[in-house]
Amino acid sequence: MSIKKKIAYASKVLPGAVLRALSAAPRGQVHLVIAMADHFEPAIDPEDGRKRVPRSEQEHRLEWWSREYPEAVDRWRDHDGRPFVHTYFYPAEQYDEGLVQMLAEHCHAGWGEVEVHLHHGMTHPDTVENTQRLLMEFRDQLASRHRCLASEAGSDQPRYAFVHGNFALANSSAGRHCGVDSEMKILADTGCYADFTLPAGLYHPAQTAKINSLYECALPLEQAAPHRKGVDLAAGRSPHKFPLMVQGPLLADFKGALRSPGLLVETSAVTRRNPMSLRRLALWKQARITVQGRPDWLFIKVHCHGMDPTQKDAVIGEAFRQFLKDLVSGAAERNEALHFVTAREMTNIILAACDGREGNPGDYRDYRFKQIVSTPAVADKWASAPVSVKG
Repeated sequence: MSIKKKIAYASKVLPGAVLRALSAAPRGQVHLVIAMADHFEPAIDPEDGRKRVPRSEQEHRLEWWSREYPEAVDRWRDHDGRPFVHTYFYPAEQYDEGLVQMLAEHCHAGWGEVEVHLHHGMTHPDTVENTQRLLMEFRDQLASRHRCLASEAGSDQPRYAFVHGNFALANSSAGRHCGVDSEMKILADTGCYADFTLPAGLYHPAQTAKINSLYECALPLEQAAPHRKGVDLAAGRSPHKFPLMVQGPLLADFKGALRSPGLLVETSAVTRRNPMSLRRLALWKQARITVQGRPDWLFIKVHCHGMDPTQKDAVIGEAFRQFLKDLVSGAAERNEALHFVTAREMTNIILAACDGREGNPGDYRDYRFKQIVSTPAVADKWASAPVSVKG
């Protein structure tokens, strides 16, 4: 990457990232609402991001994960007795009915939820029409065939959470890996209630200057990158512009820089080289991602690539299991109440905070958006709905 691009990134991000890193750590008991946004790609080839492994290998990976993941997390439960779960953001452009059904069954057994992920505009800019078609068809497949996603009272369409596979949300990456300026408007029109894309990777041009925030887009959704500016969510003020922006921690890591040359930046990515740890947890807490007026409810959204075989130790192996043990067993001493949530549950708790709800945030997991599979009438309605499948 050129020096010019690095400087452009630093000028956007570092002032806020350094300021947050220098702020005081939260005091008193805090509720940590923790979500893992898994960019879940069974076809991923770690040697070449543009290639896909054979379907037989994808099926093997899913079978292994569905068998091993519950064993890894079942022992360690949160304040509400829930296990650590993933939100599996599955790529719409890679939809495979059999593979998604395997994942849906894993989720219906209580180990997470499936949501919408999209890579597009890779070789040439995508179009509005194609983006809308892909999102609607995948949304309806998930709802009707697999009983995934959510319903909302008064809405006739499934509701969903979203991540952009290339972080280039609403054509925010200098015209690359998207091409659709009005993507945020398309997301709103097709039922997306929250975006979980940010933060982007280090030096990524799509990273916004607005960081460590929960907010509504302040710019018109038809514009490119309307999430560049936002109105922070606050207790006592219900949001009206969706999708909401739910960001993960992004701040300077001074202690990490002592071990490595140069200033490090915490981007909330869980990787082999940077697995979850209590040291990173302290940084995530220091990011202070909250609904204004509810400083004791801290929202921590991290992300990973669970199906990348090179990342096994970080997402399911010893490094992860040791962190989960340390996280749960030491929570009382750190004065923390843990709440392991999906993207949908995190959004519901955020909305409850906006509406001034108090007490245990875990009580609001189903506050507004409810799982289709848990509401029989809705599940039956979507199961009988016709689904268009185009090549």
